[in-house]
Amino acid sequence: MAASRRYTILDVFADRPLAGNPLAVVLDADGLDDGAMQAIAREFNLSETVFVLSAKNPVHAAAIRIFTPRHELPFAGHPTVGTAVALADLQERAGEDGTILVLEEKVGDLVVSAGYAVLGRWREEYEEIDFEQAHEILDLVGAYHLIDRSWGTLSEGERKRVLVARALMTNPELLILDEPGAGMDLGGREDLVGYLGDLALDPDAPAIVMITHHVEEIPFGFTHAMLLDDGEVVAQGLIDTVLTSENLSKTFHQPIDVSRIGERYFARRTRRPGTHRR
Repeated sequence: MAASRRYTILDVFADRPLAGNPLAVVLDADGLDDGAMQAIAREFNLSETVFVLSAKNPVHAAAIRIFTPRHELPFAGHPTVGTAVALADLQERAGEDGTILVLEEKVGDLVVSAGYAVLGRWREEYEEIDFEQAHEILDLVGAYHLIDRSWGTLSEGERKRVLVARALMTNPELLILDEPGAGMDLGGREDLVGYLGDLALDPDAPAIVMITHHVEEIPFGFTHAMLLDDGEVVAQGLIDTVLTSENLSKTFHQPIDVSRIGERYFARRTRRPGTHRR
């Protein structure tokens, strides 16, 4: 006699029943092999069926596999969202605290799907050149070894590199980085600065604009700078004429000493505390 398994049917991206995108979620799929999952998905005959499995990594709530009636998908947007809602609903009914769910989804899919401007893969069609480009970009930013890791297991520095890789996947003409080193430890920051420096020197790379409060985060290879104070331009131009002790002191309203070591800049406050506005 076949074992019974719990499942639920959801309408994703809808505010009422029988609307949106229908989704079947098998809630306890441990022990099912590929053939069984495909047969069940074929029986449901919905666009996608999700199978929820025990996570290999304890930091994750679950692992998921997604099938259409014909084949398995490596990633898909609305099935992932729907499954997260279903699991959160189960947690709430069981009286469990916490609403943060981390599902096992891979970095490689997050990067390659940027070409379609979607989070994760769904019904898009990719060619081998798309995967080759994603692999090359991940290698460029020092993140190729993360390709089979899930987002939830990445450190802050690793996440920043993956986000840069995703941005580059679209072949942009301009790349804007808003404080990319925020929240990173020294090692992670220096790794990121090195990768961004190599990117800045790449003749095929897009123009890069980086916003930062710390001159130590400015990679080598950057050529121009602008200092702003309360929305007003203090100085702008070639980077070595802008990043001076005089200009930084004006910007931060404190006596700042700027030094240059190789192609990098470093700053520290000198003498008495200043009157920097918070």
